[in-house]
Amino acid sequence: MPESKNSYESPLVGRYSGGRMSYVWSAQNKHSLWRKLWIELAKAEKTLGIPIKSSQIQEMESHAEDIDFDAVARKEAELRHDVMSHIHVFGEQCPSAKPIIHLGATSCFITDNSEIIQIRDSLRIARAELLLLMSALAKFADERKNLPVLAFTHCQPAQPTTLGKRFCLYLQDFLFDLRRLDLELDNLPFRGVKGTTGTQASFMELFEGDEAKIKSLDAKIAKAFGFRRPVAVSGQTYTRKADYYVLSVLSGIAQSAYKAAGDIRLMANLKELEEPFGKNQIGSSAMAYKRNPMRCERICSLARYVISLPANAAATHSCQWFERTLDDSANRRIVIPEAFLATEIIVSMLAEIVEGMQVWPKVIESNLRRELPFMATENILMAAVKAGGDRQELHEAIRKHSMEAARQIKEFGKANDLMERIAKDRLFAKVAGRLDGILDPAKFVGRAPSQVEDFLDGEIKPVLRKYSREIRHAKTMRTASKV
Repeated sequence: MPESKNSYESPLVGRYSGGRMSYVWSAQNKHSLWRKLWIELAKAEKTLGIPIKSSQIQEMESHAEDIDFDAVARKEAELRHDVMSHIHVFGEQCPSAKPIIHLGATSCFITDNSEIIQIRDSLRIARAELLLLMSALAKFADERKNLPVLAFTHCQPAQPTTLGKRFCLYLQDFLFDLRRLDLELDNLPFRGVKGTTGTQASFMELFEGDEAKIKSLDAKIAKAFGFRRPVAVSGQTYTRKADYYVLSVLSGIAQSAYKAAGDIRLMANLKELEEPFGKNQIGSSAMAYKRNPMRCERICSLARYVISLPANAAATHSCQWFERTLDDSANRRIVIPEAFLATEIIVSMLAEIVEGMQVWPKVIESNLRRELPFMATENILMAAVKAGGDRQELHEAIRKHSMEAARQIKEFGKANDLMERIAKDRLFAKVAGRLDGILDPAKFVGRAPSQVEDFLDGEIKPVLRKYSREIRHAKTMRTASKV
C-alpha cells in the first residue's frame, strides 16, 4: 500500500479543496513567508543604520523559496523549536547572512506576522469566491424574478412570492457577509516588530534607544507586506480577538450558505428544482432512481463545522494569560486554516450549484395552483361583493366550501376542488366566469418582481461593478484549476 495511504489526510485538502486556499496554508508558502519577513527585517534595519551588507540580503533573497524541509525536520527533532530550526537551516544556506538573520526579533515576529498575511490572503480568496457566488445568484434571481412560486411561513403554504425574490433573500445575506469581510480586511492588525513581550526592548538595545528608528522599522515592515500600519500595542502575540472576528465572518458566510443550500434541498424535495447532476452520477447505491442533493448536503455539513468555530476562537482569546501563553498555538494551527479551507469549498460549490441549477416551472406551477384557491378566496370575495353580493353571506359560503375542500384533500387525498365548488354556488354566479383570471398566480406576488429589480440595481450591481476586475480574475483562476 502506498505510504500516503497509511496516515490521516484531511478531507478538506485531499477530497474537497480547489487548491488556492490550500496553497496559502501550505508549508511551502508559510515558511517562504518566514524567510521574506527575515529579508524585509534585514532591509529595514540596514536602511536605519544597522551594519548589514547588500550582499547578505541578496544571498537571503536567492534562497527565499528553496527550503530543505528534511533538514528542518532533522534540526527540529534536535532543538524542539520550529522557528530556530528554520533559522539554522536558512543560515546554512546563507552563510554570509547567518549572523544577521532574525536580528532583534522574537519567534512571534515570524509566526504571527506570517499568519496575519495568510489570513489576509485567505480573506481575499474568500471574497473573490463570494463575489462569484453573488454574481451567479444575481443572474439567477434576475432570470426568475417573474416566476411565481409557493411561499412558506412556518413551513406551511403562504402567500406566493417569485423564485427570483426568494433567491434575493440568500443574495442579501451574502451581501451583508461581504461587508463584514471587507471590514475585517480593512482592520486586520499586522503585528509588526514588537519584541518578546511587546515592549520592543531588544530594538531599544539594537538602535541604542532611538525610538524614532524603532517606530520607522515597525512601519517599514508593515508597508513592505501591504499593511497601512502595524498594531499600536501587543503582548508577545497580536491579540487573539482578531482571530475571533475573522472566524465570525467565516461563520456568517457559512450560515448564509447553509440557509441557501438547506432551502434548495427542500425545493428539491418538492421537485421544483435540482442541483446539477452528472450524466453518470449515482444518487444511491440501492435506489437507482434517486437524485439526492448531495452537494447541498455537503455544503450544510461543512457549514455546520465552520459555524461552530467562533466559540473556539473566543475561548482561545479569553485564555491568554498576561502577555501570552502557548495554549493557543496547536489549536490555531488546526482551526484557522481549516475554517478558510472549508469556507472556500462551501462558497465555490454553492456557486457551481446556482450556475447549473435545473428549474422545473411546471412543477412549481402545479404546486402553487394546488394551494392557490385558498389564497384567492379573499379576492373572490371582493369581486363578488363588487358584483352586488352580500359580504357576510359570501364569506360564510366561502368558509364552508374551504373547509369541505380541505377535508376532501386531507381525509381522502383528493385534488383541491374549491374553485369548482364556488363556481357551482349560485351566490357566485356573477363572477364564476372570471375565476380563472382571479387565479392568475402573477396577481398574488405583490411587488416581488420590482423588488428584485430594485435590489439588484440599487445594491448588487454597484458591488459587482466595484469588484469587476476581482471577479474576472477569480473566474480565470477557477477555469485554470479545472484544466
